Amino acid sequence: MKNNKMLTRIATAAALMFSAGAYAAEPFRIGVLEDMSGLYSDITGRGSVVAAQFAIDDFGGKVLGRPIELLSADHLNKADVASSRAREWYQKDDVKLITGLGNSAVANAVRTVSRSTGKIDIVTSAASSDLTGAQCSPTGFHWAYDSYSLGKTVGSAVVANGGDTWFFIAADYNFGQAVQRDTTAAVTAAGGKVIGSTKMNINSADASSFVLQAQASKAKIVGVATAGGDTITVIKAARDFGLVAGGQRLAVPVIYLTDVFTLGLKTAQGLLLADPFYWDLNPETRAWSARFFKETNKMPTMTQIGVYSAVLHFLKATAEAKTDDPKVVADKIRALPVNDAMGKNVKVREDGRVLRDVHLFQTKTPAESKGPWDLYKLVSTTPGTDAYKSLKEGGCSYIKQ
Repeated sequence: MKNNKMLTRIATAAALMFSAGAYAAEPFRIGVLEDMSGLYSDITGRGSVVAAQFAIDDFGGKVLGRPIELLSADHLNKADVASSRAREWYQKDDVKLITGLGNSAVANAVRTVSRSTGKIDIVTSAASSDLTGAQCSPTGFHWAYDSYSLGKTVGSAVVANGGDTWFFIAADYNFGQAVQRDTTAAVTAAGGKVIGSTKMNINSADASSFVLQAQASKAKIVGVATAGGDTITVIKAARDFGLVAGGQRLAVPVIYLTDVFTLGLKTAQGLLLADPFYWDLNPETRAWSARFFKETNKMPTMTQIGVYSAVLHFLKATAEAKTDDPKVVADKIRALPVNDAMGKNVKVREDGRVLRDVHLFQTKTPAESKGPWDLYKLVSTTPGTDAYKSLKEGGCSYIKQ
């Protein structure tokens, strides 16, 4: 009898050890949900997956004693596809973080799922400032940039240089609405006036009619509130119809490095733009970008290094929290300063807004450029504490004003 009891204890202990070992071996999953095949794939896409894997590798490949597994999927720029994938990842695959989420409609859809399930999402690619306002969440974050910070930086600078009348060509969904709204606020505050606008369908093959409306307005500035391939289409049409040659100027609050590269400096020269990141800012940005270029043959956009920053900080917060409980990890995300190649000692505010410095750049002339990716020159920098909506302006419902 005594031997039987001893054997039972040994078998129980072995079973517990096996169970603990099995749990420890269960992957800790992170998901990158991005446009992998459409008009935003160049500014997000595979580059965002590469950046996420860099972060996992730099962290050491494990957290809480578990191997980190990276999942990725294409949301096809469809909110229903994105929300369905998010539910599957959270509920079936036990994904701990979803990041990327280019396209503001997609980001809002996933934010709704994350909020209802109590899971963490870190938006790095969508622009709408509503993500830390009406769409805020205790476990949701907006990481790289937003429509308000870029619109404020470009809008106020352009008005200060004499561009006091504006006409907008805006994407006809959440993103375009947010960029036009936030840039308009900056233009108005600086003493300018918006005299008209037109809405452009996403992924439009031809922007001729929109550019002609902008020309007819006689506005000094044509604000382009589109992104990715649509921005390229608008700027090319503006060149073909002689908009700039006729005395009007283009202002593009949200434009990405790869867009300017695709356009070429002959077409894109002289544009004022805002960005929290540029590959050639300092030795650390150059080193990280060289690593990225080796893998992708492109320099990174602010959205792609934003994924790196988000995943790395999330893993640091998880390790510090010593748990994968979303609320505890979210508190650690806010408590820890963000330190990586994108910025140093950056604060994460209560509403999930990361307060990065925002740089105003001007695109170089072909004669000024010393290489294929030598595209920007720095004009000024707005500190992160001044670049974003205040907590009161943002209107996040769970923050006590």
